[in-house]
Amino acid sequence: MYDTIVIGAGPAGMTAALYAARANLKVATLEQGAPGGQMNNTSDIENYPGFESISGPELSMKMFEPLEKLGVENLYGIVSGIEDRGNYKVVKTGDEEYQTKTVIIATGAKHRHIGVAGEEEYNSRGVSYCAVCDGAFFRNQDLLVVGGGDSAVEEGIYLTRFANSVTIVHRRDELRAQKVLQARAFANEKVKFIWDSVVEEIKGDDIKVRSVDIKNVKTGEVTNHEFGGVFVYVGLDPVSDYLTGLDITDQNGWVITDDKMATSVPGIFAIGDVRQKDLRQITTAVGEGAIAGIEAYNYVTALGDK
Repeated sequence: MYDTIVIGAGPAGMTAALYAARANLKVATLEQGAPGGQMNNTSDIENYPGFESISGPELSMKMFEPLEKLGVENLYGIVSGIEDRGNYKVVKTGDEEYQTKTVIIATGAKHRHIGVAGEEEYNSRGVSYCAVCDGAFFRNQDLLVVGGGDSAVEEGIYLTRFANSVTIVHRRDELRAQKVLQARAFANEKVKFIWDSVVEEIKGDDIKVRSVDIKNVKTGEVTNHEFGGVFVYVGLDPVSDYLTGLDITDQNGWVITDDKMATSVPGIFAIGDVRQKDLRQITTAVGEGAIAGIEAYNYVTALGDK
């Protein structure tokens, strides 16, 4: 019987495990891959306090190392479900079942991809899903933003701080973003638009993205445009399929919590990008992890020997 099992070992999960372990709880992290989550796919992180610049894998290891010293167990597997049995929970994987007094859900979210040729090949080599993370690496370049919602327009405007120009390609003839964001974009001389169009293929050389084929959905015409980077904003999907039956998510799968990271099921907490919230950054993830680790301790203490 564990005191807490943290599902996911990204920055939120590792911070929760750290705080819970320092409170002398019996803690395990359950992950299907290397610790760090999406940080491992980021070449350089420049917006995390304390570091002018640090690679994602390096920051991941710096967060992970203290957990080993504190005796946090590392379990591996893909979670298939969680059962609430009152004073304890059962976390199920394909091969195992683990009993725990509390569960901290930290499985994050995945960027929705456009699914075209070149997208995976040039991921982190010109294809990005985070302007705040990577925008500064594209100074004085012509960039393409894919999407027409709030994120696409807001992040496109942000990229104009660094880029020579930012072109937003959208499959419709008008944006879906809030009117105030649209007004800002239309007023920005660095922002251009390609309407009624979708990305057909992302092209490049052995180093990075060089151009993009764009197809007009009305005429079918495909044209090639030179871009140094492609930022994709067609949505995020929470990694929460395994939570079916717990009734702790909204209609889109985001986990609903209070400000103590508690879900509607006592003893189950959620943190990081899987939560229903606005800002998804490493800094917010570690803050939520700290709260959840302490709240797990408080919950286990209140249970006593029940």
